[in-house]
Amino acid sequence: MLEEDDRHYWGKMRLGDKQALFELYNNMYFHLIRIGLKINADDELVKDCVNQVFLNLWDKRERLPAVENVKSYIITSLKRCMLDQLDYLHKTNTALNKMGAEEDWNELSYEEIMINVQQDEDLKRKLTLAIQQLTPRQMELIELKFFEGLSYDQIAEKTALTVKTAYNTIYDAIKTLRKLMK
Repeated sequence: MLEEDDRHYWGKMRLGDKQALFELYNNMYFHLIRIGLKINADDELVKDCVNQVFLNLWDKRERLPAVENVKSYIITSLKRCMLDQLDYLHKTNTALNKMGAEEDWNELSYEEIMINVQQDEDLKRKLTLAIQQLTPRQMELIELKFFEGLSYDQIAEKTALTVKTAYNTIYDAIKTLRKLMK
């Protein structure tokens, strides 16, 4: 009998009957809360998602299909809502953690900043010296690839080399630079 009632309220809700929406809400609320808590123990998140599901049903009532199993449809909607919220929270937390890491950088002491700048300068100096030890062809291709941002096809066209030769020459140059930078 309950499924029949749910289908009846579903049909009336689709036609704009707010009371039918409230009946569905009242019939299913605690069941949906229990299901939601199995997915995630955050009861506020679960309550928010249950409420959001019913708000979405009302907003989209004119486009909703006639369904045989109203309970399954609403449970699936709840699960999707919760997964979307959990994904959003994960992305937000990741972004906040990254921002926190950047704030840590901003809070470095003057000495720490000077040490980091000095290390960057040392690295640049080492790289410049290492590049000077490459063959003229390797230096040319490294410049085209990494400083001018050309693709291997563009490099091959510009230097009259095959793409494979350009790739191999740059690969060898990088290998040499790695050895020299150690």
